[in-house]
Amino acid sequence: MAEGRVPAERRRRKPTRSGVVLSEEVIVDCALRLVEQHGPDALSVRRLGAALGCDPSALYRYFHHTDDLLLALADRIIGEAQEGFEPDGMPWQDALREMARRVHGGYRRHPRVAAMAAYRVTRRLNEFRAVDTGIGLLRRAGFDGASAVRYYAAFIDTVLGHAALDAAQLALPVERRGADELAWGGVYAELPAGEYRELAAVRGHLPCMGGSSFEVALELLVSALVTAAAASASASASREGG
Repeated sequence: MAEGRVPAERRRRKPTRSGVVLSEEVIVDCALRLVEQHGPDALSVRRLGAALGCDPSALYRYFHHTDDLLLALADRIIGEAQEGFEPDGMPWQDALREMARRVHGGYRRHPRVAAMAAYRVTRRLNEFRAVDTGIGLLRRAGFDGASAVRYYAAFIDTVLGHAALDAAQLALPVERRGADELAWGGVYAELPAGEYRELAAVRGHLPCMGGSSFEVALELLVSALVTAAAASASASASREGG
């Protein structure tokens, strides 16, 4: 089936046998719940049909296939993360930090979906708005169009990469996640100093390796953008003065 939205005339108007009136929103709500409860295998028309009380084929009136639905789930998370975000009254660097934390937090709230979709391009409204906002912030910082796009790509890839990594860790069974986190203060701290001199020198600090490095990476990235923006403004002023 060709890509694109399903025509409205094909959508179901009558309630299902469980009394649910199908809509894109209802299906996405159900899919989010199922994936977070049961994992990626729950994203199937059979499981969704059973949960919604409808014939699985009815779902194709709203989404072409399960990948189409997965993109809708990712776009829902983006929309939820950006809800209430008003960057216009903020310094651009603070707005970028806020935007990053919202996206990162949104995927952490839905870790199993994040592991499946944080790297995808949704091609939907909420993503359009988020990309427009992010590039706009970098243009406000003084970057030209090409630089704004290039730096936004680096910014959002960093945010989504950390979101996917942290979400994947959250999706692990509790006992495995705990073992991974404790390893830095346990197994690593006990390595022989004669063989691992550098690790021995910092062993008291190694437990922080068990946590997320998102905030550190975010500050490094925003600081680099602030420096690049200042250099760009200086170069522009020199050209105008010359």
